[in-house]
Amino acid sequence: MNRVIRVSALALALVAVFAAAVLFTVQTLSRGDAAPAVSELTEEAAVLKEGSRGDDVKTVQTKLKRWGYYSGNVDGIYGPATKKAVVAFQKKNGLTQDGIVGKATFEALGMMTQASQAGGGSSSSGYTNSDTYLLARCIYAEARGEIYTGQVAVGAVVLNRVKSSQFPNTIAGVIYQKNAFTAVNDGQINLTPNQTAINAAKDAMNGWDPTYGCLYYYNPVTATSSWIFSRETVVTIGKHVFAI
Repeated sequence: MNRVIRVSALALALVAVFAAAVLFTVQTLSRGDAAPAVSELTEEAAVLKEGSRGDDVKTVQTKLKRWGYYSGNVDGIYGPATKKAVVAFQKKNGLTQDGIVGKATFEALGMMTQASQAGGGSSSSGYTNSDTYLLARCIYAEARGEIYTGQVAVGAVVLNRVKSSQFPNTIAGVIYQKNAFTAVNDGQINLTPNQTAINAAKDAMNGWDPTYGCLYYYNPVTATSSWIFSRETVVTIGKHVFAI
């Protein structure tokens, strides 16, 4: 009889210990004690700095090398040379010169962080509705008489400039750069774009680039700048020549 009582008591004690453990776990999760670890991982994934490694570092190195900031190997290792190149890029683009690729520098490089991908009010490409509408206005003003591919191509040139270290790093900055677009100078930028232009803007923002990376375009019949004719032609679409 005593043995049965002792076994029952032991069983009850084990149940009590298990229940206490479950309760502690639930309380811990409900207080959010585990949240900082997840947050820290997300934050870490959104920042590249000296000591970082991986494909994102290679992308940064490739871009900076193409634009003349970086002369080292594209090895995916964020060393002193990569940091120095990032600082130079940040200085050129009016960013905090800390040598760290955070959200603002990611965007200036034409890359996206996890946070910007998850943020609200933007398209899947990371641009806002205002960006889309302004780009559509530019496309409509500059190329509404062109075939659809030609309209997308004009949008792509704007976006290529945003990503280039040679130009401002926002759509508005590129479009309103002094004397960059005839449509801004003559006021046609203020025309209301049609749905075709809006669709072309969205296609360009989603990655369609019929120009293969061009930064310039012109109509050879109406162009008056001798400088533009010196640019290397990549492709002709409709009445526009696209060049680098």
